[in-house]
Amino acid sequence: MFAVIKTGGRQYRVVPDDVLEIGKIAGEVGTIVQLGEVLVLGGDTPVLGAPTVAGASVAAEVLQHKRGPKVIAFKKRRRKHSKRKRGYRDEITVLRITEILADGKAPTIGPRPKKEKVVEPAGGESDGDEAPKAAKKKADSKTSAKTPVKKAPAKKAAAKKPAAKKAAAKKAKSDE
Repeated sequence: MFAVIKTGGRQYRVVPDDVLEIGKIAGEVGTIVQLGEVLVLGGDTPVLGAPTVAGASVAAEVLQHKRGPKVIAFKKRRRKHSKRKRGYRDEITVLRITEILADGKAPTIGPRPKKEKVVEPAGGESDGDEAPKAAKKKADSKTSAKTPVKKAPAKKAAAKKPAAKKAAAKKAKSDE
């Protein structure tokens, strides 16, 4: 079963367990809200509203409130030395659709339980072997890096004759 809902001037096609971002609505994080403007109830026998379906609503869990990406509105008038830069960020509510209700029924599914974070034990309670092994590996890598490496002796470049001597040698050969 699906539904087409209208909220914030936009229309969304939703099915249970959909996650969608809509314009900000009232509701605390983790609570169930009902969206009452249902335009279409779909399924085996679709029901079209005129303009809305009477008694139909969609229950959704509020996951979070956040702000959308920054939008820059830049206006410039050519050759007039006039420009204006304004920006804004939309307020967004993230919802998870829990169920689609018809005939004025109340929501039966509550919010999902939050996952608890697993806390790792403190450093003193873990195995004591891990830290010495890591220190030993670091020490081994340092000592291997300090072993001397023999370098090949650098070759000296052959001495070049000054340009004046070359010119004099060419002149002498040409004279002969």
